[in-house]
Amino acid sequence: MRWRKGRQSQNIEDRRGQRSGIGAPRGIKLGGGMGILLLLVVIFLGGDPIQLLGMLGGGGADPSPNQQTRTPSSVPASDENARFVSAVLGFTEDTWSELFQRAGLTYERPKLVLYNGSTPTACGFGSAASGPFYCPGDLKVYIDLDFFSELHRLGASGDFAQAYVISHEVAHHVQNLLGTMNKVDRVRRNSSKADANALSVRLELQADCYAGVWAHHAQKEFDILERGDIEEGLDAASAVGDDRLQRMSGRGVHPESFTHGTSRQRADWFRNGLKNGSVEACNTFG
Repeated sequence: MRWRKGRQSQNIEDRRGQRSGIGAPRGIKLGGGMGILLLLVVIFLGGDPIQLLGMLGGGGADPSPNQQTRTPSSVPASDENARFVSAVLGFTEDTWSELFQRAGLTYERPKLVLYNGSTPTACGFGSAASGPFYCPGDLKVYIDLDFFSELHRLGASGDFAQAYVISHEVAHHVQNLLGTMNKVDRVRRNSSKADANALSVRLELQADCYAGVWAHHAQKEFDILERGDIEEGLDAASAVGDDRLQRMSGRGVHPESFTHGTSRQRADWFRNGLKNGSVEACNTFG
């Protein structure tokens, strides 16, 4: 992926190396093995990994004074991984700003938080055990960069596989701005567990499709893709399918407990967005 040609986004909060607050539990590192095990168990039981936030931290309060974060204007030039994330975020900002403008809307750029282990969010304490996530309460994407090593162990390597992860979480922000997340949440509250899970799947698949839409337009505008990048993105989408993760947990596959979609569904919807480049083509609720 030709990411170095991109500008560095200014919307990065670097919390790495900071304490997560007195009494706050330290997040379970994915790299240690237990994090991915906990994630697999949660998915197998039919839960949403984002629910780990509340379990690991309790509340959705704003950071206390000793938890305040620094917001640098740029990440250190020597920090290659952070600069990569900042560049990909910049590509998403430019693409979605243009697409929103065409639709007569204004794109509010999200913040992206880099952290280690655990960190306070408006959705509770964020943990590396839940993987990258988006919190609609504060309009921020949260990433512990150790997840990229775990993604590699899941069978998805390469910089565009990582870009897919970032663009998927930014896609949740797009859903939030468009009101889709609120609509789904209202229906889920009055639904059975199985129906609520099915709605979560549709929301996640739409985010996969939006990630493809971003890649489509970023390629047209910035020529970011190199040979093999599309395959990397498809591999990443497939690697985090519910069916595959449940098999990895050593248990049977239970479709009624899916919250993100199968490997094939995730790859197909990412491919659909990449091919069509249209938000309208991402109606997973139709």
